[in-house]
Amino acid sequence: MNKQMTAADAVAQLRDGMTVGFGGWGPRRKPMAIVREILRSDVKDLTVVAYGGPEVGMLCAAGKVKKLVFGFATLDAIPLEPWFRKCREAGQLTELMELDEGMFEWGLRAAGMRLPFLPTRCGLATDVLTHNPELKTIASPYADGEVLLAMPALNLDVAFLHVNDADRLGNTLVTGPDPYFDHLFARAAKQCFVSCERLHERFALTAQEARNNTFERYLVTGVVHAPFGAHPTSCPSDYGWDMSHFKRYVASAAEEGGWQAYVDEFVTPGETAYQEKNGGAERLGKLPLPVF
Repeated sequence: MNKQMTAADAVAQLRDGMTVGFGGWGPRRKPMAIVREILRSDVKDLTVVAYGGPEVGMLCAAGKVKKLVFGFATLDAIPLEPWFRKCREAGQLTELMELDEGMFEWGLRAAGMRLPFLPTRCGLATDVLTHNPELKTIASPYADGEVLLAMPALNLDVAFLHVNDADRLGNTLVTGPDPYFDHLFARAAKQCFVSCERLHERFALTAQEARNNTFERYLVTGVVHAPFGAHPTSCPSDYGWDMSHFKRYVASAAEEGGWQAYVDEFVTPGETAYQEKNGGAERLGKLPLPVF
């Protein structure tokens, strides 16, 4: 029942061509330690599914994305993710499915319920259909006859999530104010790997604490202990995003050889060096949470 593993163990489960989902939302609670491990690997030709943040830009910049399915790609305070933007403007992303956020959610729900699609009004009468001609509509079989969009299931081979707390059995806790749609990613995937700030032997939760457990442990294939593993994204209620690091990352997109320089400085040396380069645990733990 011990599901603990390393980030390298989790990434070793990936194969070229897999469909991989990343939890979190924009620059919030992304499994970035695992993303950096993917960047160190040889895996390629991935279909990436995400409410996108820096994981999307980094994987695009590294040439690991064959297809991108996304609702957006943003750093919030920096509206458009810089490396996503650069790769897309350069024509390097040729397979794209850009979706309304509600359609994206419905696709995850359909996958989690093992349905081929779910009907929705989201996306109708918009250019989502123009730019995604593979999307179909369906008429209600009842007397109303309403025509709805049939959002296809976003079936995932693997999902990667980051949470505040987990135990070795695969139970998880999200203690921030918003769980986003991580539980849907977990249900939509054949395998789900979770990184966490704190790893426990076995939870003993009060009824109130158990409310922060948003998906069942049977969905979790492996647990990775990764303190500050969401950095440079935020991980409420533990720490905020690192805007100084984001600015360095954004600047790399405008520099000649900027991606390789970023990789050499922050990815290749490993996680211990990465944290030291960003000021160590003392600084990272004090990063203020953004106020919206």
